[in-house]
Amino acid sequence: MTPESLLETAVLLGLFVLAGGGYGGLYSVGRAAGRPALIRAGRACWVGALAIAVVIAAATPLGVGWKLLILVSALVYAVIPPVTWRYLERTHSDEGLRP
Repeated sequence: MTPESLLETAVLLGLFVLAGGGYGGLYSVGRAAGRPALIRAGRACWVGALAIAVVIAAATPLGVGWKLLILVSALVYAVIPPVTWRYLERTHSDEGLRP
């Protein structure tokens, strides 16, 4: 790996994580505040993360295992915020039912 490709890969990986975090953050704030536009913006961040993952898989010198990990991570990113939100709603809605 050349120094240039190392820097390019590092930037892409940083953007990938940033986009994933943007999705989780915007989705959560959008749900908490009842703002569908923020939820949509979060989903746009996820689409960006997926696109970056595809670029990483296609254009970086990482090994096949690492590329697969990035692609699978991008797909898993899609379900984490909604599943977590449903879990939190369920656990907090049950609080009022306990004696």
